[in-house]
Amino acid sequence: MNPHSSVGKVVFDFSTARHAAGWQIVNDDVMGGLSAGEFRLAKGVAVFSGHISLENKGGFASVRSPPSQQSVRGCNAFLIRICGDGRRYKFTARTEPEFDSPLYQHAFATTPGEWQESRLRFEHFVPTFRGRVLIDAPPLDPANVLSVGFLISDKQAGPFRLEIDWIKSVSLKQK
Repeated sequence: MNPHSSVGKVVFDFSTARHAAGWQIVNDDVMGGLSAGEFRLAKGVAVFSGHISLENKGGFASVRSPPSQQSVRGCNAFLIRICGDGRRYKFTARTEPEFDSPLYQHAFATTPGEWQESRLRFEHFVPTFRGRVLIDAPPLDPANVLSVGFLISDKQAGPFRLEIDWIKSVSLKQK
C-alpha cells in the first residue's frame, strides 16, 4: 500500500533515505545490559533488528526518531505498516525533547514474515519512565509529540527483527 494514498499524514516513509537519518539506538547497555540493536534501511524499508539479552538485568532495545514536531495534531491514532518476527513490540512517542524524558508506549503483536497495519489509538498509549507506569501523567497529547520510535522489551532472550514501511497519523472513527 502506498502510504500517500489513504487519509492521514505521513510521519515517516522509509522508502527514502532522508526519513531514516538521525534515528538513535538506545539499548539496555545504558544500565549495564548486554542487548544490541541496530536501525538501517534495506530495500526501501527501515529494519530494527538485533539480539535481546536478559543478563545483567537487561532485556530491551529501542530506536527513536530525532526530536522535531511530528505533525500529528488533529489526529487520534498512529497507523504503522510493519513486518515482524512474531514477537511483541511497542510503538513509542515522546512529548519532551530531553533524552531521559517520559515515554508513551503502545504494544502491538507481529505475525512472522507477514506485512500488517497496526492502528494505535493515542488514548491507549501508556505513560512510562524507565519501564515504570506513570500514574499521574497526562494522556498523550498529539499536539506535543516530538519523537516516535520502537521498543522491544518482551522478556525473551534472542534475535529480533522488525521491518517498518511507514508511519502515519490518522483520524479513526470512534468505536
